[in-house]
Amino acid sequence: MIELVLSQLSDVFRIGLIIALVVTMLRTSSVTGRVLPLIAGVVFVAVIVPSTLSGGTESLSQAIAAGLISNLIILAPVLLLAQLIARLRR
Repeated sequence: MIELVLSQLSDVFRIGLIIALVVTMLRTSSVTGRVLPLIAGVVFVAVIVPSTLSGGTESLSQAIAAGLISNLIILAPVLLLAQLIARLRR
């Protein structure tokens, strides 16, 4: 499981989707809020990536669970960076 999470942390496609999720959340936060779109996006990325990209020997449920963990790990620094950029713009 740890190896699976580590491999997903280096997945450029997953990182790009999380960055796009944060950018979209920031642009639409006045209408949709922040927490619900982030939760939905993290779950969506965790499910869609392993179900469309096959090739691993792990089960789909293990890949989704590892994806949730890795998405949250990726999301934390992306949110911090977005907050830092927003503060520097002011």
